[in-house]
Amino acid sequence: MNIFDHNKINQISRLLRKRKQTIAAAESCTAGLIQNALSQAAHATSFFQGGMTLYNLGQKAKHLHVNPVFAEACNSVSKEISDKMALEVALAFNAELGLAITGYAQPVSALSIKDCYAYIAVAQDSKVILSKKIKGDPLKSLFENQCVFMEKAMDGLWEIVKKK
Repeated sequence: MNIFDHNKINQISRLLRKRKQTIAAAESCTAGLIQNALSQAAHATSFFQGGMTLYNLGQKAKHLHVNPVFAEACNSVSKEISDKMALEVALAFNAELGLAITGYAQPVSALSIKDCYAYIAVAQDSKVILSKKIKGDPLKSLFENQCVFMEKAMDGLWEIVKKK
C-alpha cells in the first residue's frame, strides 16, 4: 500500500541534505504518519532527526511546553498550538526545521466537532514560516483523513523546501 508520494519525499530529502538541514516532526491527529513518511525517504538518517506523537494535552504540555491553560480552551487544536509544537520539536531534536500538526481527523460528537480539520506549522531557525488550517472530509474514515492530512503537511513542507 502506498499512502504517500515517494518522489516528493525523496526530493525533500535531497534538498534538505544539500542545504545541510534536518527536520523533526510533532504529530497529534496523524498519529505518526508524517514520521513514517519522512523515514521512508532516501538517506533519511541524513536529514530526519525523529519525532513525537502527542495525542493529548498532557503530553503536549510536558514534552513541547504547550501552555495547558490555552490548550485546554481549544482542546489543543489551534494555529497557536501547532506553531508552538513546530518550534518546540525543532528545539527538542536540535533540528533546523520543525513540522507539526494537530487537529481532528474525524468528527467528535462529544465536543460538537462536525468537521475534520487540522493546523499545520513549519518552523525554521526558531521562526514559524508556515502556519495554516487544512481540511478533511467528515464522510471519510479516520485513516483516510489522517492520510489526507499527512499529504497536505508534506505538500506544505515541499513548498517551503523548494523555494530556497
